[in-house]
Amino acid sequence: MIVRISTEGQYELPEGIHDELNEIDNRVVAAVEAHDEPGFKKSFGDLLDFVRERGTPLGDDDLRESQLIIPPADTSIHEAEEFTGEGLLPD
Repeated sequence: MIVRISTEGQYELPEGIHDELNEIDNRVVAAVEAHDEPGFKKSFGDLLDFVRERGTPLGDDDLRESQLIIPPADTSIHEAEEFTGEGLLPD
């Protein structure tokens, strides 16, 4: 799976980690829906860290399409409305 973090770059994630990524995404959604800013900051940071740590950065010349695009690291809870509902990763 190719994941883009907006304004940062693309990462290739290994097969078999969709469930872990989805679990973190669900925590982000729950925090946004609860208007829990500290919870959002923590869970969104966890999501970004997961992609950065588990993914392999792709070079700028790698033109493969991203299957998932994550907003930039400085996204606020107010800008995170797209996390509501099914979130970034549909269940």
